[in-house]
Amino acid sequence: MTTTRTTTRTDPMRRTPGETTERTTERTATGSPTPPDAERLRRWRMVLGADSADSTGCTLTGQDAAMDGALNALYGGGAEKKPNSRGTGGRSAGLGASAPSVARWLGDIRTYFPSSVVQVMQRDAIDRLGLSALLLEPEMLEAVEPDVHLVGTLLSLNKAMPETTKETARAVVRKVVEDLERRLESPTRATLTGALDRSARISRPRHRDIDWDRTIRANLKNYLTLPGPDAATTTGTVVPERLIGYGRSSRSAKKDIVLCVDQSGSMAASVVHASVFGAVLASMRTLSTRLVVFDTAVVDLTDQLDDPVDVLFGTQLGGGTDINRALAYCQSRITRPADTVVVLISDLYEGGIRDEMLKRVAAMKATGVQFVTLLALSDEGAPAYDHEHAAALGALGAPAFACTPDLFPDVMAAAIEKRPLPIPDKEHQP
Repeated sequence: MTTTRTTTRTDPMRRTPGETTERTTERTATGSPTPPDAERLRRWRMVLGADSADSTGCTLTGQDAAMDGALNALYGGGAEKKPNSRGTGGRSAGLGASAPSVARWLGDIRTYFPSSVVQVMQRDAIDRLGLSALLLEPEMLEAVEPDVHLVGTLLSLNKAMPETTKETARAVVRKVVEDLERRLESPTRATLTGALDRSARISRPRHRDIDWDRTIRANLKNYLTLPGPDAATTTGTVVPERLIGYGRSSRSAKKDIVLCVDQSGSMAASVVHASVFGAVLASMRTLSTRLVVFDTAVVDLTDQLDDPVDVLFGTQLGGGTDINRALAYCQSRITRPADTVVVLISDLYEGGIRDEMLKRVAAMKATGVQFVTLLALSDEGAPAYDHEHAAALGALGAPAFACTPDLFPDVMAAAIEKRPLPIPDKEHQP
């Protein structure tokens, strides 16, 4: 009996909803699909792997066998566990110890799986098998699928990276940064420009700064009917008793933004997104933007905001955390409290003086500073964080919550306009 193959999409690993991989469905010469039981056994065989699937009686061939080999190299058994592996249990992998063999494996998984699954498998390979050191080799970096998590890993290796690898690493980081900028820059500019215009509303604008649409709508109640040129006609006019304008001609910054970013290892994705947003905000002339990163030391990267890649390579992921020291530095740079928004991005595991940190936040808010606390700025959801500190900040009127990059412009707009923040799942916040 002859067979033909049709390609559909499914996920043999069943890792997360929506992730897909290529599979083939056998059809007989008459066009009928593989019997349901056989297809079910095939799926179980792909899920269980070679070591645990003897009872299925299913033999994989062609692309299915190649996919199974790529999965078994990472998640299967039968090989010696590498000495630097950080995985758990008795399972190990067969990727080998050299960058060329890992690069070939990376090429294979990019052939068989979509980008979202490739990124998951790359992270698992780095975490389970301790392959971070191999990322220091250019041929390895050329084979990877760039994503935010990979950038975080590269930044953590920055100080150990040889010169021969740094340019390749910068190219990988730049690709991720440019992708993020394309996605985030336009909505951020549009949202914040509107917020800045509304926050700068004035009641006695100069003629060139009058918003005539809003002015006319606000004065419709002052409509007057006047006699026309002859007794049979009349004309109407709106008397603009109240003028509305936004002072758009001003060249000075309307708001000061301070991004204070925790660069401990757990905050890698947040550091990447904060750097991109910092560059976007710094490019808006109506904002004065400062970017401060910290662990137990504080580094001001404001002068590098024209290039977020330089910003990222100026960070050093890992180490301790002294939020109080970082906030003290930020507080010392505030000159217009009523027009300043401070955004603290941290998991709030404070290694410094807790009470002083809280007093500092309270003091800034008392002077009119808008203070925003983000537990994370990433797509990963709510991270591990210090619930006690989050609750204490919430009691001061600075609720702490995780924020996705897509929500960040709305959060900033609300802070600029001094509106309640759009907190996701507010009832579940600390």
